[in-house]
Amino acid sequence: MRTLTQRQSLIVFALGLAAAVAAAVIVFGGGLTPAFKRTFDLDAYAQPTPVFRVTDFSALPDWRLDSVDAAFPAFLLSCEKLIAKPDDAPASTQENLGADYGSFSIAGPAADWKPACRAGQELDRSNYSDGDAWRGVVRLFFETHFRPVEVAGKYVPRDDGPARGRAPMTENLGVFTGYFEPVYEARRAPIGRFTAPLYSRPDDLVDVNLGSFRQDLAGARVAGRLEGSRLVPYADRKEINGGALQGDADVLAYLDPNDLFFLQIQGSGRLVFSNGEVERVGYHGANGRPYTAIGKVLVDRGAMSLAEASMQSIRAWLDNASPEEAQALREANPSYVFFRRLDGPGDAEGLSDDEGPLGAQGVALTSERSLAVDLRYHPLGAPVYVDIEPVEAVGPRPIRMLMVAQDTGGAIRGPVRGDVYWGSGPDAGDRAGAMNAKGRLYLLLPRARADALAARQAP
Repeated sequence: MRTLTQRQSLIVFALGLAAAVAAAVIVFGGGLTPAFKRTFDLDAYAQPTPVFRVTDFSALPDWRLDSVDAAFPAFLLSCEKLIAKPDDAPASTQENLGADYGSFSIAGPAADWKPACRAGQELDRSNYSDGDAWRGVVRLFFETHFRPVEVAGKYVPRDDGPARGRAPMTENLGVFTGYFEPVYEARRAPIGRFTAPLYSRPDDLVDVNLGSFRQDLAGARVAGRLEGSRLVPYADRKEINGGALQGDADVLAYLDPNDLFFLQIQGSGRLVFSNGEVERVGYHGANGRPYTAIGKVLVDRGAMSLAEASMQSIRAWLDNASPEEAQALREANPSYVFFRRLDGPGDAEGLSDDEGPLGAQGVALTSERSLAVDLRYHPLGAPVYVDIEPVEAVGPRPIRMLMVAQDTGGAIRGPVRGDVYWGSGPDAGDRAGAMNAKGRLYLLLPRARADALAARQAP
């Protein structure tokens, strides 16, 4: 989803969010199965801080049933980035665990990850003609080089909320949503319904990594433009629609306005032109404005119920509304995303058709095995095991499988928060749009890191 180099915008098909670019929910789910019921009202508590507990692979539900070899190629792609770092470089540059952890780092130095990466690179699939044997070897590889760490969130009651005065609560359930790479028709010039310009990154857009100035702001970013010597907010969606860019950004293509809006939510996509030509585009910055979920706006207006709200129902509302009503709803979200071509002339990535879009780590995403996470708590490239309640569009069983943290997003905020990349096209869109589920998350840390965490937590 987003070049995704800082997939700073969006996919908020769920609740939970906050900074790096968004906050709010555009897809809301239904009830939970009994095993996934929450034990308290999260609205009465402040944003959580992480709680990590070293555990064993036997604690991972259905660990031995998952085809972990499907996640192995994604892990090796991430290893290329980790191995390229100097040994003493931090494996994560955006980590911010909060005051409870002091100077301790979950990610640690890149050197802690390299032994597992190099061992993984030495495994040769061609030596195993039997698929079951290969899966067993890959499973043993992860069990040998990693230890699972259960992740939870510590919730402190809000001073002005109904839980004030109570002790902090720990919760190991979080929200898991989905995203995908959409395919939309586009044109080189405005014609018919193709009136919305797809803008490249404006020349005057300035990104600021606040963590470069203060460690306690690691993982936080703002965007704006310079006005003299001051950084001021960038134009919002309504202002950009009104012509605020004034030639500061190139137009890559023209889309249906609703297609553009959802492309900005996903952060990447494929454009199909009238001559059959296909181009891939990816995230290349955002205006830094907070994300407002238009699904929540519709629910608040009484246009649909919470149970009815989904990516599909929101899109249907937009398509059936008058142009003026649809534009007004889109502009209720001031966040705006800019793009670049991912496989156009002169583009270094040159992604092939069977590769996913680039994630925040700069590697192609793998369908069903790449996960977007909150980079304050999870390092890019880390294997992550998820245990998510059943999602009807995916299947009747819980989603229990190994993924790799390779992306992030503005709505992906919290220790137990994930966004599953489902692939490209309509079928992937159906799964992504329907997903807003509760689940648990287990971070797989190299043994050196997990042992350091266990020693820190020992009485």
